[in-house]
Amino acid sequence: MAVERGPCGEKVGRAVDVEASEASVGGEKLPGVYIRWLVSDKDGAPTFAMRMFTAEPGSHIPGHSHPWEHEIFVLSGSMRVRIGEREYAVGQGDFLYIPPNVHHEYFVGDKGVVFLCMIPLKPSVGEDYNPCKKG
Repeated sequence: MAVERGPCGEKVGRAVDVEASEASVGGEKLPGVYIRWLVSDKDGAPTFAMRMFTAEPGSHIPGHSHPWEHEIFVLSGSMRVRIGEREYAVGQGDFLYIPPNVHHEYFVGDKGVVFLCMIPLKPSVGEDYNPCKKG
C-alpha cells in the first residue's frame, strides 16, 4: 500500500514506504540510526508526531535532554536506555515514557532495534521543569 492522503487530512500507509533519513541529535548525525517521520506537522497533525527509528547493531544515541516528553514502543530488537540516573534493558513489546528535561541515552543491542517514538510538536514544559526534583 502506498501512502495515501484523504480529503479530511488523514494519512494512511506502510512505514516502509516513508523515506528514512539519518537521525541526528543537536545537529550531529548519528551513524547507523535512521528515522522515518510517519506523522508530523507537515501532514497537518496539530499536536503530536509519530516517528519510527531503525538502529543498526551497536549504534548509539548520545545523551541529551529537551523540554518535551517521549513515548516509545519497541517493535523489534533490543537496547539499553539510560534515563536520568537509571538504566533499563528493553526489547520487543516494551514501552518507555521519558519525561521532559530528563537526560536520556540509547545503547543499541547486538541485533539492532526498531522502535516507535511519539513526541509533542511543541515543548510541553519550560526549561526549568525538573520531574526528578522531589518536594
